Amino acid sequence: MNLATAFFESAAKYPDRTAVFSGDAEYAYRHFRDQSAWMATRLTGELSVQPGARVGLWVKNCPEFISGLFGILQAGAVAVPINNFLKPDEVSYILKDAAIDLLIVDHTTGEARSRLLEGRPGLRLLAVEDFPTQPPRVEQVQAVRATETDLAVIIYTSGTTGHPKGAMLTHGNLLHNVASCRVVLEVAEADRFALVLPMFHSFMLTVCVLLPLLAGGSIVLVRSLQPPKALLHEVLHHQATVLPAIPQLFRALAHTPPPPDLSLRLCVSGAAPLPLETLREFNAKYPLRLIEGYGLSEASPVVSLNPIHGVVKPGSIGLPITNVEISIRDEEGRELPPGQTGEVCVRGGNVMLGYWNNPDETARVLRDGWLYTGDIGHMDTDGYAYITDRKKDMLLVNGINVYPREIEEVIYQYPGVKETAVIGRPDPRKGEQPVAFVVMNDGAELDEAKLLHHLRERLADYKVPRRVLTLASLPRNATGKTLKTALRALPA
Repeated sequence: MNLATAFFESAAKYPDRTAVFSGDAEYAYRHFRDQSAWMATRLTGELSVQPGARVGLWVKNCPEFISGLFGILQAGAVAVPINNFLKPDEVSYILKDAAIDLLIVDHTTGEARSRLLEGRPGLRLLAVEDFPTQPPRVEQVQAVRATETDLAVIIYTSGTTGHPKGAMLTHGNLLHNVASCRVVLEVAEADRFALVLPMFHSFMLTVCVLLPLLAGGSIVLVRSLQPPKALLHEVLHHQATVLPAIPQLFRALAHTPPPPDLSLRLCVSGAAPLPLETLREFNAKYPLRLIEGYGLSEASPVVSLNPIHGVVKPGSIGLPITNVEISIRDEEGRELPPGQTGEVCVRGGNVMLGYWNNPDETARVLRDGWLYTGDIGHMDTDGYAYITDRKKDMLLVNGINVYPREIEEVIYQYPGVKETAVIGRPDPRKGEQPVAFVVMNDGAELDEAKLLHHLRERLADYKVPRRVLTLASLPRNATGKTLKTALRALPA
């Protein structure tokens, strides 16, 4: 079994069922089966793409992304989705690192193409606008040679330090994660997943593209996130049932009245920590579950979720999903008991092969069968996991561990705060000191003295930020994750 044959099984079973809703257009499974087969034929024929070759996908969200993905996989090649917010020099690094000679693009990349070609003269470009809108009909799809152990996708991490690293995911890794998510999210053929974030991101690729299509469900390709009412309108218009998104979106929805006939049965927050205040506000307004989960590209990406039924623990990333294990370990790799803080480690069929062309980093994070995530956290006696912070974001104040997320949660409780992020700044006496960046709601003004008083009442003195700086917005990457490296670069 591989991803392409799994998709073609869905297409054979439901050829006329709508696979994607996009605006006023509807695309049946048959359309993607035929367009993917056309793509695979072109790749293996006139473009001479060999099995295992890397093919880049540098396009914005569109139905053709799906045809491109499955066409690449059917050809036995490896898909490399590329962040469409990257600049040409950043894309050039990925093209060189992954030895990509064929790149699928869209019209929005027009100005960047010449710069890419300058850096890689042999690069060939294939525009999604050239995909046939009515591809030749295919009844018998050509067999796909890839096995579960073969490389399927390389996801390049956001690269918060240095160059991004390419997480190598096999067909088996992704099929494992899809199967696990299908169980814990109780996915049915009638489900329609609202796709609101970029498809190149592992969260969307697995949960909003592969999961619904391999389960016989549908994708609602949402065109507009702002204002939140527009998103809700599209969700309602196409009767979407599951909304996977990031905390900022749920924070915006928490301040938007829900329509009386909302079709959603479940919301899933991932890609960044969900503030407790956002969860509380959302639950007070919406009559459905918002559950927090956790994942990373290196794990295909989903690792854990709060359960749909049973106990949801605010602040927790929930329980490991089916056939995945979580262990908390110390610096020497020893497992720690419940309640003790250490590095979050993951084991399961969803864990990557390693980093492309980077054996040293691979050896650092894959040890004794476990993926060392770089996240700090603990587990309780019920098996629920909690993420305290990133290992590299943890502060040492007078030799004591300080976790920025703990401070951020308390700042969120202060009236008028829209967003916040806490970093560490070097201090000659204490080693490091926390500094807070705050974005206020429209019309609200920050009284720094009152905020600091609020913090001193709730936090130990050594955890209270020495400075609070206001910003118009926090720097973020394409999927909404706060770029703390950019905050550290700001003047003190």
